[in-house]
Amino acid sequence: MFPQLTSSYVDDEDDALPSLPQKKKAASKKTVHLLDIRTGKDGDEWRDVLRQIEARKRKRRQTQPKHPRRALFCLTLDNKLRKTCIRLVECKPFEYLVLLTIFCNFVTLALNKPLPNHDTSPKSRLEHIEYLFLATFTLEAILKVIAYGFCLHPNAYLRNGWNILDFAIIIVDVILLKYDVQVFDVNSLRAFRVIRALKLVHGVPSLEIVHNSILRAMVPLLHIALLVLFVIIIYAIIGLELFCGKMHMTCYYNGTDIMPSPDEIRPCGENTGRQCPEGQECKDAGWVGPWYGIISFDNFGLAMLTVFQCITMEGWTPIMYRINDTVGREWSWIYFGSLIIVGSFMAVNLVLGVLTSEYSKESDKAKKRGDFKKLHEMQIIDEAYTNYMAWIRKTEIDKENEQQEDIDNKLNGELGKSGQKERKVEAGCAWLCMKM
Repeated sequence: MFPQLTSSYVDDEDDALPSLPQKKKAASKKTVHLLDIRTGKDGDEWRDVLRQIEARKRKRRQTQPKHPRRALFCLTLDNKLRKTCIRLVECKPFEYLVLLTIFCNFVTLALNKPLPNHDTSPKSRLEHIEYLFLATFTLEAILKVIAYGFCLHPNAYLRNGWNILDFAIIIVDVILLKYDVQVFDVNSLRAFRVIRALKLVHGVPSLEIVHNSILRAMVPLLHIALLVLFVIIIYAIIGLELFCGKMHMTCYYNGTDIMPSPDEIRPCGENTGRQCPEGQECKDAGWVGPWYGIISFDNFGLAMLTVFQCITMEGWTPIMYRINDTVGREWSWIYFGSLIIVGSFMAVNLVLGVLTSEYSKESDKAKKRGDFKKLHEMQIIDEAYTNYMAWIRKTEIDKENEQQEDIDNKLNGELGKSGQKERKVEAGCAWLCMKM
């Protein structure tokens, strides 16, 4: 009698939400590290070795916690005193305060100077300031021992070379102050504390690059040092064969062992080189030679010292002139010229080449490290944005589904009421027909 009501809910095409992105295949669990980035022509050959080293370091970091579970056999990580000490020694202001104290100690050491008549009043006043420095460094040592342990743990206090130096200085200061023993001057030992200021290098990126370049250049510099030593040995042997005993001959008055005035004392040669003036003769009568006999070719050690001075290009021309006075100037310049070219211009300047190369490598690594960090941050932001948009899409779809369910429930409810009315009307009509 009544047509069956049907309803359907069709979304408008403009209201349709974009489809969710397909779930990508999970990436491999292999960790990407900076060592995997190619840094040179031989990067592929060393990549496996670097990966093994990095794996061992990662395993060591996993097996060895940063802070030991117990310090001094009784202080656990949950101890309030130890927690406070760890937070204190690892904060930057504490490190800056220690470095400032080191600098002030350096200033007090620089102000120490001898005075006439054994006046020690300024020194005694400076000694009173040393008590303050000693208290500061002792407090630093106590806090670090409580935080990291003394010596039994991998990251303990005495496992650091700087801490060993500080601890030794503190022990010596305490002993000398308590027992008033003046065995030796400890100011020279305290001066080593200033070396700790090198920790500031790690706070400045440019200085850190230079520091790392010098450390990485140690092995190539050792090879260059061996090359320079080889050159020095060769030229020392050649000079020993050519000029041994030549620089002891000088001019004497005829028939005597009396030399002229000191300003006129110079080496001479019998047949070649500088000739003595009239009334003097060239002979070896016990003169030690120029420069008190230190710069000469009389033995292998002095020959190496002379060659080393020539390689440094510090006063090598006077040495060549004195050799010219003994053997002449015809061929001696070949020895010194080749020594300067091979030993100074080539071998020594290789040091600058190695340092420049290592500095460029460290600069590239620092740049790649910065690019890697930026890329990693961008990936994190991109991933967070993708997850956020997916969450928004899912929320909108859930909301649309809820609205669809509400509409369907309402329609089903209206259909139920209309059906009941139809059944009542049909029942009434049937009752009237029966009565009639």
